[in-house]
Amino acid sequence: MLRFLWRASKGYRLCPWRSPYLRWRIETYSGLHAEQISAGDFWRFVWSERRELVRFLRWADRRAGRK
Repeated sequence: MLRFLWRASKGYRLCPWRSPYLRWRIETYSGLHAEQISAGDFWRFVWSERRELVRFLRWADRRAGRK
């Protein structure tokens, strides 16, 4: 599961809310505008959607051929 997070936050590991990829994913999922996502918005989203995020990470892990 952590492999996807590591790759998705490449270049932004200490501040993942600045990652264009993660901003785009949050925008697509939640409707928040990517350019307006702050650190607080990022962490609120992660906390409120944590179950869905874990489900997605497990799915991504299975798709990558790992168990």
